[in-house]
Amino acid sequence: MTARIIDGKAIAAELRAAVAAETRRLAAAHGLQPGLAVVLVGDNAASRSYIAGKSRAVIEAGMRPVDHQLGADADEQALIALVQKLNADPAVHGILVQMPLPPSIDAARVIASIDPAKDVDGFHPLNVGRLASGLPALVPCTPMGCITLAKTVHASLAGLEAVVIGRSGIVGRPLVQLLLAEDATVTIAHSRSRDLPALCRRADLLCAAMGRAEMVRGDWIKPGATVIDVGINRMPAGGDGKSRLVGDVCFAEAVAVAGAITPVPGGVGPMTIAYLLVNTLRAACAQAGLPEPSV
Repeated sequence: MTARIIDGKAIAAELRAAVAAETRRLAAAHGLQPGLAVVLVGDNAASRSYIAGKSRAVIEAGMRPVDHQLGADADEQALIALVQKLNADPAVHGILVQMPLPPSIDAARVIASIDPAKDVDGFHPLNVGRLASGLPALVPCTPMGCITLAKTVHASLAGLEAVVIGRSGIVGRPLVQLLLAEDATVTIAHSRSRDLPALCRRADLLCAAMGRAEMVRGDWIKPGATVIDVGINRMPAGGDGKSRLVGDVCFAEAVAVAGAITPVPGGVGPMTIAYLLVNTLRAACAQAGLPEPSV
């Protein structure tokens, strides 16, 4: 048995094309160009590369990038002042502050300073609470991508036994809320869970998001299950001197047991940027008093 490979790259490309088409329609019908502000503090090479990718995606979608970079010595007050300026700018519809921030800055205070209507990461406490209450909200991008990928395998997630490994506010917790909204039966597992392999073997849908390279082994997976691997971990260089990216699931073992699985890279990662564009589009429509877009 060999699992179906869920091609996140292709699915994300389709979603980005739909966003671009809707953005063109908004520009033609309403003169509206969604604007996304991305704020980077310091000069972290990985964050800088990630932001460059986001900016390219924003431009390709026909949106307006508004990038800001503050020095590593910038203090919390300066960062919050910039966020408040962006909150007040009607041409900026979405605001994203790139994490991680320097240790001297309280990330929770910065996130709380973002206008919830422009919080395209979905991390503001108001959006978190609305999601947990089943109310409309801007939802974190990676969990939304996981749901979409799972739905390429299952027409409905209702009634599925879903197990989420990892309880972060970025992926695990919001993913649980989204799965509940889809009427799945959900278990959230974490580092204190007892007999984690047995919990995983119950899952029709297994979502791994704990940030530990290849932790989930093939014998943890129920035969025929759908596996969504959120992890992105860099393994040390092998004999060829090249490091490689791997997920939280041991792909070589899992692919022989699962019914469908996301690869790393090329699975969940591309969906995150695609849903950042979707959230920016939705935020722009809401702020302009227009109906929610079709994507």
